[in-house]
Amino acid sequence: MKKILQITSLLLFVIHFSCSRTENHYPVKGTILEMYQNENKIKIAHDTIPELMMPMQMDFYVPDKKEFNDIKIGDSVHFTFIWDEDGPYAKNFKIVGKGHIPNNDWFLEDEDFLERAIGDTLDDVTLLNLDSIEVKLNSFGKEYYFISFIFSRCPMPNMCPAVVLKNKALIDSFSDQNNIHFLLISFDYLFDTPSVLKNHYDFTLSDYKNIDVLSSFKKSEGIYKLGKQSGCEFWGIEKNKIGHTMQSILINKDLKILGKWPGEDWKVKMAENSIRLFLENKI
Repeated sequence: MKKILQITSLLLFVIHFSCSRTENHYPVKGTILEMYQNENKIKIAHDTIPELMMPMQMDFYVPDKKEFNDIKIGDSVHFTFIWDEDGPYAKNFKIVGKGHIPNNDWFLEDEDFLERAIGDTLDDVTLLNLDSIEVKLNSFGKEYYFISFIFSRCPMPNMCPAVVLKNKALIDSFSDQNNIHFLLISFDYLFDTPSVLKNHYDFTLSDYKNIDVLSSFKKSEGIYKLGKQSGCEFWGIEKNKIGHTMQSILINKDLKILGKWPGEDWKVKMAENSIRLFLENKI
């Protein structure tokens, strides 16, 4: 019953977060970094959105494809960010000049920071559990590990909070399995200390024995290496302008990558089926 109450509490939090801003309009200033017209998304490095979120680099959903006609990468733009009952989206883009595109590729020449493919092995890294004890990825004595990347200040209910809910659903699906462990890893190595993460997530996860939330506090090189090798992109931590992509992966005890679920739109049931295939066949 306590688990049900905890899941309900988090669902109510997400629903409240969304509904409390229903029909709200926010003026935004930023620079276009990438455009994905087929997906109706534009990646933008934006300034502070008052009363909503800190400066970040993130994908904005743009339902009207006509918005793509006159804008291009590098444009400095003003636009309206709308939060309604169907979810957030952006519109009314106006070009105001040329913006600055940051260079985040300082480590791309190093093989340790290149994405590993399915079948490749991750390098092990040291992180912190919620008791501030150093742990490795395979410190939990399980055959398999499902890893998702998050950060506590993520303001978008369809991103990090949604991934937490999906992990909880998977945990319930595998409650009878003793050979898989779930890891939620924060890449915010400046803000997300173990105590911050404990305060943020412990009330929803404390009853579960097969999940740990890990901190990368003061472990910047390790989390960059793990993120890059896993296919999770994040940037702007030092400048407090955080942007990130979403990625979840399945690895075995030898840190071999068995599966990847990029983005935030993956389906719990499909992930469950894939994971169960590995567990039942001991691949």
